[in-house]
Amino acid sequence: MSDFEQIGFGSDDDFTRNPEPRCPCLLLLDTSHSMQGRAISELNRGIVAFKDELAADSLAMKRVEIAVVTFGPVNIDSGFQTPDYWQPANFSTTGDTPMGQAIEQGLEMVRERKQRYRDNGISYYRPWIFLITDGAPTDSWQRAAQRVREGEDNKEFSFFAVGVANADMGILAQIAPRGPLKLDGLKFRELFMWLSNSLSRVSASNTGDRVALPPPTGWTEV
Repeated sequence: MSDFEQIGFGSDDDFTRNPEPRCPCLLLLDTSHSMQGRAISELNRGIVAFKDELAADSLAMKRVEIAVVTFGPVNIDSGFQTPDYWQPANFSTTGDTPMGQAIEQGLEMVRERKQRYRDNGISYYRPWIFLITDGAPTDSWQRAAQRVREGEDNKEFSFFAVGVANADMGILAQIAPRGPLKLDGLKFRELFMWLSNSLSRVSASNTGDRVALPPPTGWTEV
């Protein structure tokens, strides 16, 4: 049995109960030592607000699926689940910043989840992968960056990167083809409010439609 089968991505029975198209969103969260203190506290507050906002949208509750991978070291905190089943963890900080490994782990999770949709006849929106980090990779990241670029080029997913505090924006720019955004201070709550709003818009559309997202204002540095 593979690691992916063991972590519980949601049972196939759930697809029978809820055959709605799925909008998967994977969060790659830096929980290394450098995030300790107020940064990790604000991240935790933002995650709770994210869950609450999604829970207030009845359609998003059926269609959006959230998975979380933290790194420092790499850990799968939750497989893909709709917001009614997803229980955000209270993250703490430890370790270094194995960003390359975390990204590759996340890409495999997305690939596996898309296959699960296909096996069960579930349509889906292009997955979102959302990376948040305050540092630079402490492992090899070049292969992960290449896989991200190839995946974006093939429209396999949409990859977003957000740099916090002293994040190496130069390396993030090489990883994220869309270009990384810099968080204004520790406005994690505002970031996750934007993310929930964006996912709600996407999940309310038809799969394959182009959706106008709200501008990333109120949480990014100008």
